[in-house]
Amino acid sequence: MAPEPPLLSMSGITKSFPGVRALDGVDLDVQAGEVHCLLGQNGAGKSTLIKVLAGAHQPDTGTIRWRGEPVTLRSPIAAMRLGIATIYQELDLVEHLSVAENVHLGHEPTAAGFVVRRKTAKESTARLLKRLGHPEIDPGRLVGELSAAQQQIVSMARALSHDVRLIVMDEPSAALDPDEVDNLFRIVGDLTADGVAVVYISHRLEEIRRIGDRVTVLKDGRAVAGGLPAKSTPTRDVVALMTGRNVEYVFPERPASPGRGEPLLEVRGLARDGEFEPFDLTVRPGEIVGLAGLVGSGRSEILETVYGARKPTAGHVLVDGRPLKPGSVRAAVRAGLGLAPEERKAQALLMLESVTRNVSISSLPRFSKAGWIDRATELGAARSATRELSLRPDNPTVPVRTLSGGNQQKAVLARWLLRGCRVLLLDEPTRGVDVGARAELYAVVRRLADEGLAVLLVSSEVPEVLGLADRVLVLREGRVVHTAPAQELDEHRVLDLVMEGSPAS
Repeated sequence: MAPEPPLLSMSGITKSFPGVRALDGVDLDVQAGEVHCLLGQNGAGKSTLIKVLAGAHQPDTGTIRWRGEPVTLRSPIAAMRLGIATIYQELDLVEHLSVAENVHLGHEPTAAGFVVRRKTAKESTARLLKRLGHPEIDPGRLVGELSAAQQQIVSMARALSHDVRLIVMDEPSAALDPDEVDNLFRIVGDLTADGVAVVYISHRLEEIRRIGDRVTVLKDGRAVAGGLPAKSTPTRDVVALMTGRNVEYVFPERPASPGRGEPLLEVRGLARDGEFEPFDLTVRPGEIVGLAGLVGSGRSEILETVYGARKPTAGHVLVDGRPLKPGSVRAAVRAGLGLAPEERKAQALLMLESVTRNVSISSLPRFSKAGWIDRATELGAARSATRELSLRPDNPTVPVRTLSGGNQQKAVLARWLLRGCRVLLLDEPTRGVDVGARAELYAVVRRLADEGLAVLLVSSEVPEVLGLADRVLVLREGRVVHTAPAQELDEHRVLDLVMEGSPAS
């Protein structure tokens, strides 16, 4: 008897964009019921490959077979009809629609062929949310009112509302706390037990070893390894394949006496009702201060309030001893604050504009003459800022939407480098960033601090906070429960604090 063909087989897939060859003859085979992990540095071609699989991009050459038969995925709808669903890292939900409306968008249950059966949609959604371990999410609630973790669950429910046989998950754990990650892995286990295949993309190599069956590694648009056993392939070997060299999770050396002079950033009694309680904070030039806590602990809300995107209900923010106007982003930027937000596509980037315009947007008066933008000067300044961060491709004229997630993050940082900001606020700065690019970003942040910037860092990855920050504030449910130099903490201690929340000095 002939062996069963792979559920999915992609052979010799190529895809080029102006000035960029994103995929160069990539092969990928996925078996029914397996978790096939896709690894690679930012710019390696992962995003382009899954967009080809999702029907969002058409390959220039190559073939795609589904259950042994050649297919053409001309659109996302065509892919979905075959049974292929994609959950992107940047979720594509409609915020002003309800949970149930998002879950059934495009295939609403109807009566008489045109009347939407809203009650049926809500009941079906409730069953899916219960299956996913989140019966508390109200199907009638607007998606825009949900947390990032809850929106991730809604996106998964939408995929499961179809008769899917393969689900692509792009960095699904990035916005989840440890309990949510455990629940995600339970869901993946249930799916594969039913014969559903999962293509899983993550920069967290420990997750790959825990959940994966096989691994394909991309580098520079090519598959440099395919079908490696996920649990037995040494991490060092995987990293070497991804980067072309051995790379460790090495943090820059921390200075012996970080922080110098008077505080550059001060927070006095800052609070927002229902989000975080009053607290004090100082960050001196040359110092990196980290905020550690679970999703929902108030970390991002604090950064956005300091930046002026949210108005505090109490307290003040001062830069160089001068109070900022509460709730004013313009005042914060003029004072020298810069924010790299967690949701960079929705909150930081102009996706249809060039890298140049995204980098220069906060500094346009520098390039203006008599009301006109000096394009050559603008381009030169953007090129200098992006080269300092080794942004790839080295061409600031390309649309920022064509960059990988990690290089989009570099574009955001380049914007604030060009602006000359003095206080850098980083919210999940390496979310979705691979091993090699992480090391580069760590080095950049440390260098900026050494040059006199004050850095306030939020990360859901405790090792990142402890490895990069000089001092750490631990948060639980909107309350600072512990403050200490990073050297005096370890991951287990921080997790105990965020789970128990026992006040400590």
